[in-house]
Amino acid sequence: MFEPIAQALGSLGIVVEPGVGHEALLGSSLVIIAGALLGEAVFRFLGLPRIVGYSLAGLGMAFTGHGVATGSMVGTLRLVVDLALALLLFELGARVRLRWLRINPFLLVTSLAESLLTFVAVYFAMRYFGLDAPSSAALAVLAIPASPAVISRVASELGAEGQVTERVTMMAALNTLYGVFAARLLTAWLDLDQGQNPVSAVVEPLYVLVGSFLIAGLLGYGVARVARKLDLRNENSTLLLLGLIALALALTKVLGLSTLLVPLMAGLWLRNTTERPWVWPRHFGTAGGVLVLLLFVIVGSSWSVEGLAVGGGLALAAMLARFVAKGVAVLSLGWFSGQSWRQGIGLTLALTPLSATALVMYADLQASHAGFAAQLAPVAFSAIAMMELIGALAVLLALRGAGEIAARRT
Repeated sequence: MFEPIAQALGSLGIVVEPGVGHEALLGSSLVIIAGALLGEAVFRFLGLPRIVGYSLAGLGMAFTGHGVATGSMVGTLRLVVDLALALLLFELGARVRLRWLRINPFLLVTSLAESLLTFVAVYFAMRYFGLDAPSSAALAVLAIPASPAVISRVASELGAEGQVTERVTMMAALNTLYGVFAARLLTAWLDLDQGQNPVSAVVEPLYVLVGSFLIAGLLGYGVARVARKLDLRNENSTLLLLGLIALALALTKVLGLSTLLVPLMAGLWLRNTTERPWVWPRHFGTAGGVLVLLLFVIVGSSWSVEGLAVGGGLALAAMLARFVAKGVAVLSLGWFSGQSWRQGIGLTLALTPLSATALVMYADLQASHAGFAAQLAPVAFSAIAMMELIGALAVLLALRGAGEIAARRT
């Protein structure tokens, strides 16, 4: 799988090491082509989001034993996931107006409640089925975020606009922030359990949060400066923006900060420090489109037959507990923020996806605590792959049921 990705990145000017053979190159290149063809087919003939086709290509690759669940997500794969997810998170952040929380504070209350209840529900569900406390807590943390990548892609592709779209965008941004910080606290807890200096374990999450905020501010400021001189819809300007995001991502990785927080907070900074609307080609044009396709193929491949047999049942139990928890919080508290029952049901469905964000959080845990992460792999990978496909369909159903999909799709 590494070779076609290296080839695609090479066309973008990113050089990676060559792979291991012509057969692997041929097979995995066909998977990428299949992803593009399947994506277009399900969109044109079935009216489904293209990422359903991308995910199906990834599922097929995993079925043949070539998915990311067969090894660590390192090197080229991690680079693709980080870059593509950064584009989607930046776009999503640039759509969120935090002033809405000041006008309607119960949105924030609902967001906090659904995230906390999700953690509690998944934790106790995993404990009920026999997992130890650290493993249950880790899976509960991974369950907190609703995938901004899936939500952003589906809403953008189908031209969705309305209360459900705006609320799920806001809540996905917020619970991603909660989830990443909770993951850092989990890492600190594991470090303390292994005898690390308590001061270091406590300071590290704060360092990540503050450092990510500063890099995000620099990225947002850089984009704002570029926007003063150039038309962001211009192809050359788009490539410049892509380069700025890639540079910020490189600094983030060098400094050991969060590759999820930086682009999301940069988009939030940009949107909430100026009144101007931000318009650029979706996913920053063709280059970004290639990365996004690869992202969903990779995430769709994050399972294995063996892993599904071992952890599929627990993954299903965790996702059911997650769905119920988010639904209870949204439906019970949404009324206070002016939400109708129909919108509440739509929002509950739209919060279903669990995709690339959880995969990156798992990869970070794997990098710092490989042995512990390996115990979670069958459940985590099964849940991620399962919910990428189901989640995209749930978002489509939610937005269609709320009547927020544009009559004409592009």
